[in-house]
Amino acid sequence: MLESELKKHLYALIIVGGGGTRLWPKSRNSTPKQFLKLFKGKTLAQITSERLQKFIAPERIFVVTTTEEYKKEFIREVPFIKPENVIDEPLRRNTAPAHGLGAIYIHKKDPEAVIINAYSDQLVDPEHEYIKNIETAAFAAFSGDWLVAVGVKPTYPNPGYGHIKKGGKWRVFQRKTLYKVNRFTEKPALELAKRYTASGEYFWNAGQYVWRADSFLRALERFEPSIFKGLQRIGQAINTPEERKVMLYEYKKMPEISVDYAVSERAKNFVMLVADFHWIDVGDWKEVWENLPKDDQGNVIIDGAQKGGEVINIDTSDALIHTDGRVIAVIDVDNVVIVDTKEALLVCAKSKAQNVKKIVEELKRKGRKELL
Repeated sequence: MLESELKKHLYALIIVGGGGTRLWPKSRNSTPKQFLKLFKGKTLAQITSERLQKFIAPERIFVVTTTEEYKKEFIREVPFIKPENVIDEPLRRNTAPAHGLGAIYIHKKDPEAVIINAYSDQLVDPEHEYIKNIETAAFAAFSGDWLVAVGVKPTYPNPGYGHIKKGGKWRVFQRKTLYKVNRFTEKPALELAKRYTASGEYFWNAGQYVWRADSFLRALERFEPSIFKGLQRIGQAINTPEERKVMLYEYKKMPEISVDYAVSERAKNFVMLVADFHWIDVGDWKEVWENLPKDDQGNVIIDGAQKGGEVINIDTSDALIHTDGRVIAVIDVDNVVIVDTKEALLVCAKSKAQNVKKIVEELKRKGRKELL
């Protein structure tokens, strides 16, 4: 009975932010990584939306994005989602207000809604296991005032990910055990991440949150009342001529804070499901290389412009080479990343791909807006 009721109230919220600085020079303010065709000839935004559409009705998929331009691009790429379900924030305020904005719109439509939250720059495999896991998490969230996080078993120490410490067994739903959460730690230092991974008690926080809309809004009311009050006023203005004006006014007053700091590290009603699927946050060129087919030498070749870009390779292996229509010749430079675009060329050691963000920081410092 509970399971059939849940299906009537199951929604998805896709967060389509900007950034992607570690995928520079392809990922830029005008075309962030969510809109790059790096996998299967589709953008990450398309891949995420199509995955959710397999078990959630398109009219119950909502999107929150950070600019009007991103909204237009998303609507163009994913036409099966209603344009009125794609909401562009008037200002960037990080993920807590973004999740809250999506929750208030969905709650206005359905006070009993359960929200599957998804970031548009992540990959999962296999999809059928992801769907089974997420449906179980939704079943748990629908059963009461619970916030559910999906934890991914770490394969190496990563200080760039949030970590979740697993507590004791909580309950079993659909033959899947969920656990209490002892603690969230957002992006620990490398040495601490090493200890966490070695302990076997910590899991990566995949940002794959599942919760009832009313449960999440209550958490914001308790921990970030200024965000909650602003969302309440926005909710009252939805579908009125004052909607955008009120949204801008309230957003100006909201703090810039992530959902992890605002709610996850504070709430005591979090439980965790351990993922039975492979998860990757496509954060840098090394991760792109890891998740694409390779040739006999372990190289990934991407023709970004689809203009017949040519790579001449002599004794180079385990490299990622992204052409933009020009000939790229490489000789004996293993484990390298080469990304060629019309405006800029990136060359870096694959093991240092995370440091590409430092290039973006330097360009900002120099005021090189045309390259950002």
